[in-house]
Amino acid sequence: MIALILAAGRGSRLRELTSDKPKCLVSLAGRPLLHWQYDALRAAGAQRLLIVRGYLAERLVPEAAGLPADAFETTVNPQWEHSNMLSSLLCAGPWLEAAFAAGEQEAVISYADIVYPAAHVRALCDQGGATPVSITFDTQWESLWCVRFADPLSDAESFVSKDGFLQDIGRRPQSLDEIQGQYMGLLRVTPQGWQEIAAACRDLGDEVARTDMTGFLRLLMARHVPIAAVPVQGRWCEVDSQDDLRAYTEMLDQGNWDHDWR
Repeated sequence: MIALILAAGRGSRLRELTSDKPKCLVSLAGRPLLHWQYDALRAAGAQRLLIVRGYLAERLVPEAAGLPADAFETTVNPQWEHSNMLSSLLCAGPWLEAAFAAGEQEAVISYADIVYPAAHVRALCDQGGATPVSITFDTQWESLWCVRFADPLSDAESFVSKDGFLQDIGRRPQSLDEIQGQYMGLLRVTPQGWQEIAAACRDLGDEVARTDMTGFLRLLMARHVPIAAVPVQGRWCEVDSQDDLRAYTEMLDQGNWDHDWR
């Protein structure tokens, strides 16, 4: 298994915390987010790791990030200010294609602002099987959203799966009945899955830079690409703001938190 982290954006909602470093180097529970991700991916079996850089790219080299010199490889999204994570994923295309051509059978793709245990990565790989694209979703999402938002429904997105496959994602829900879980930002693709992604992006053309990831997953479903939906139960966090960091620190200090990933 190989892995890549999409880390080109600044994370402007973290304000001054990202004034001198990329978002993935912001600390949570005493360690940069990147260190938590690196440990989880390596423990789950990732043999190689690529980071797609953008904002303050010079800070995202292993030594500057406080990791071993051979911890990860890098590529750059030169249009990071005017694009999105799907664009960053395409920047990793040559690396992925070379790895798949050499015989690699799966790649895990992680957002840069989430933390999770190796067990979630292993579940994604084990349960994804031969399905071209797989994603994890948290069935205990509501308890995490209650920590982050006064009204969990205000920031949640629709998520429906059936028989282990994604049916709907990323729409504004009208009720909790439309939410079986929340997408975490952790994906797995096979060589066939990457071919499907690349073909869809070619058809999108310039619209790639304006297509968010959940919208793209809907597009893949419309193109009849199967997407496995792998459930996990808590034990992860998304860091989007300073309020998130404060809320998570408080919950960790209290102990026995169902979203403690450590």
